[in-house]
Order: sequence, then structure tokens, then C-alpha cells
Amino acid sequence: MKIKPTESELEILQIIWQKGEASVREVHEQLAESKDTGYTTTLKQMQIMHTKGLLVRNEESRTHIYSAGIDEQDTQRHLLRNFVSTTFGGSSKNLVMQALGQGTPSKEELTEIRAFLDQLENKKS
Repeated sequence: MKIKPTESELEILQIIWQKGEASVREVHEQLAESKDTGYTTTLKQMQIMHTKGLLVRNEESRTHIYSAGIDEQDTQRHLLRNFVSTTFGGSSKNLVMQALGQGTPSKEELTEIRAFLDQLENKKS
């Protein structure tokens, strides 16, 4: 993957990934719930994302409907790999230790983490 979405592009992609597809108005309304942004800003951003290949635009109806042009899991893996590499020197352990030290995981979260670690360990055996 050569395309690295910006923070604001990721916000839009999150909405599209969640909904499957959406119009500019739908994306703008959801963005406006958490930040002060204008409709034309959202429109322009989505047009740029379409040009970059981040979004696919269906132009069959009067209202253009957008869907994701990139896969959510592939994007997450790519961004995480880059983040771990640049921020934690490639160390997954340092990332996990930092993440767990930032808050207090619930008992349920710790159980899920243990189960995941057991699963990883069993794959390597």
C-alpha cells in the first residue's frame, strides 16, 4: 500500500467503513457531531480522497454515493506497522507495554488480552 491517509482522511474513512457507503451530507453530519467543519470542506476532502483512490464514487444518482477504495484491515495493518517502526523502533513489546501503562484495563479486557497472547503462543508451538 503506497497511500497513507491523513488524520482527517482517516476520520472520513472510519465513517465510510462503518456505514459501507454514504453521501457527502451523511459524512458531514457525522463529522459535525464531534468537530466544527463546513460542508464544503468535507466535500472537497472527499473529492481529493476520490482522486487519490481512497474513496470510490458512484455517480449514477444525482447524489454521489461514496464507498471505501481501500480495505480497513489492510490500512490498519499498514499504519500500525509504520507506527511501531517509527515510534517504538519496531518493538511490539514496547508498544504493548506503553499502551497498557496508559490506563487501567478492565478485567474483561485483560482476559481477552491473555486469550489472544495464548493464541499467539500456540501458533508458534
